[in-house]
Amino acid sequence: MIRLDAERPVHFCDGLSRRDFLHAGALAYLGLGLTDLIGLKARGAVNPGKDVNCIMLFLVGGPSQLDTWDMKPNAPAEIRGPYKPISTKVPGIQVCEVFPRMARNADKFALVRTVYHTAAAVHDTGHQMMQTGRLFQGGIEYPHAGCVDSWMKGPRGDVPPHVLMPRPIGNTGGNMPHGQNAGFLGKIYDPFVLNADPSEPNFQVPDMLPPDYMPAIRVDRRKNWREMIDRSVKQFEGNADAKLLDSTFNQAYTLMSSEKARAAFDLNREAEEVRSRYGKNRFGQSCLLARRLIEAGVRFVTVNMFETVFDEITWDIHGSSPFSPISCYRDLVGPMFDNAFSSLLEDLHQRSLLDNTLVVAMGEFGRTPKVNPAGGRDHWPACWTIMFAGGGVKGGQVVGESDEIGGAPKTRPVTPAEVAATIYHALGIPLDTEMRGAQGRPIRLVDQGVEAIHELFT
Repeated sequence: MIRLDAERPVHFCDGLSRRDFLHAGALAYLGLGLTDLIGLKARGAVNPGKDVNCIMLFLVGGPSQLDTWDMKPNAPAEIRGPYKPISTKVPGIQVCEVFPRMARNADKFALVRTVYHTAAAVHDTGHQMMQTGRLFQGGIEYPHAGCVDSWMKGPRGDVPPHVLMPRPIGNTGGNMPHGQNAGFLGKIYDPFVLNADPSEPNFQVPDMLPPDYMPAIRVDRRKNWREMIDRSVKQFEGNADAKLLDSTFNQAYTLMSSEKARAAFDLNREAEEVRSRYGKNRFGQSCLLARRLIEAGVRFVTVNMFETVFDEITWDIHGSSPFSPISCYRDLVGPMFDNAFSSLLEDLHQRSLLDNTLVVAMGEFGRTPKVNPAGGRDHWPACWTIMFAGGGVKGGQVVGESDEIGGAPKTRPVTPAEVAATIYHALGIPLDTEMRGAQGRPIRLVDQGVEAIHELFT
């Protein structure tokens, strides 16, 4: 936990120590050196008419397109799998029977059934490409879309600009980065990581100060702290970077002592019926918390449905231990997603937040068209389905058609770079924006020629 009221003195300029400065800081985007802090500057122009938020639901493990949202009921049994399709609210669109609430909300989201990539069929590369738009190569780690949003727009008021929950993606077998931080943009743009399970009865945010943590002396200590900074700033008074340093440090204190920020993270303020509707599980309560954070002013929320694919029931249905059986889609994973995703869309719609909140639900790849000998499906990056809702997206439509076995795009193939471009387009961030890499050379937000999936917005 950050302790800005610590007794140990802080020295600036002559001997600035990050440990002294933040006293074992734990907020990711505050764990910085001076050079990182003074890199926080206003960025290029953002479309002023598109102050759109984003909730990214990352479905760790890779959902099977054939057992969820692109079923092939007329294919042979070893292709079509054990589940049946059901009709939705939108004529002509079907989904798997394990998603009845999604079927009733099909007018609110769009399916993109032809996402593919040609990189290695491992989880980590898919995580990188789907969250950043690029594969990490040559020692360059590209920034997560939420971190780019933070870099471009900064925070609103007392809350972080980008929150990741409940925990970062852990071990998925590749021992590579998962694309969930700011990469070459620097740690100052990393997300605020919850690192806690909001479904636990005693859930609280580790890095937020409870109301009774700061007693009456906090005012005096804060005054002394401010005076200490002011004295240091005067040593290079007029320097814009010094003022920025002062402002950023003040933002840290404001976040931790803010009643609004504490309230946003307090799920006990929600009715029991609402919490049950989302699902009293880690993913369901994370989605509910995501809605609360968007209401409080957070710009971007990333929710990882799972942390790993080993020894846990997930979308990763190889069929044998330590992975999951295909039956888990019916028994656990499907209902968990159906309730949380549907409740999120319903609440955002009812609260008039869906139009200015993009919701993206996606995994890192699909699954093999043919069921394997263990009764499951293996990794398949050649074709799979993801979902978009809100943020200007027209619901009740399908973009792209896969072939007769769901193994390859038949029309309108979509790359991870186009998925990232679609997110940036919805957020009002120009696709020709240039970022600075580790060596200082400019790197485009997306490569030349990459465009958003414009069909989603028409």
